[in-house]
Amino acid sequence: MKVENIHKRILKASKLQVEKSMLSLSKEDDEIWPLDKWPPMRFKEEIRLGAKGGHGPIRYTVEKYDPTQIIEFRFSRPRGFDGIHKLEISELSQQEIEITHTIAMETSGKATLAWIFVIRPLHNALIEDAFDKLENGLSNTNKRTKWNIWVKVLRGLLP
Repeated sequence: MKVENIHKRILKASKLQVEKSMLSLSKEDDEIWPLDKWPPMRFKEEIRLGAKGGHGPIRYTVEKYDPTQIIEFRFSRPRGFDGIHKLEISELSQQEIEITHTIAMETSGKATLAWIFVIRPLHNALIEDAFDKLENGLSNTNKRTKWNIWVKVLRGLLP
């Protein structure tokens, strides 16, 4: 199954502020990843081209790394995920940035069902939580995207 999953958010911040946050990804002082709600993003070494890591059961390798524009990861697990996910920043004006997270992949076998019923809803909630954390940190807002009932059920069932 062809999958294209895109999340976008416009932030009231400078490109330099968002670049600084991108550099914090997967570190202890991570300004993007919602560590309080989701399994951490981890790498054996820091994020750089070729680094291997992941979060929860999802594994990937860094394929492109330019924290001023893009961090792109190629899936290595789960089996049946063939493609990438990436985080991109675009400057709309001196104080307005668009951040985009994209998954572009083909799923096969059991991975298609896992994507549809489990991973997609959890992924969507995680990305919105990450964008909330970034926006709140950059603009002192208190944005909090609510989880739908299916995400709450899955989070109650899964470790």
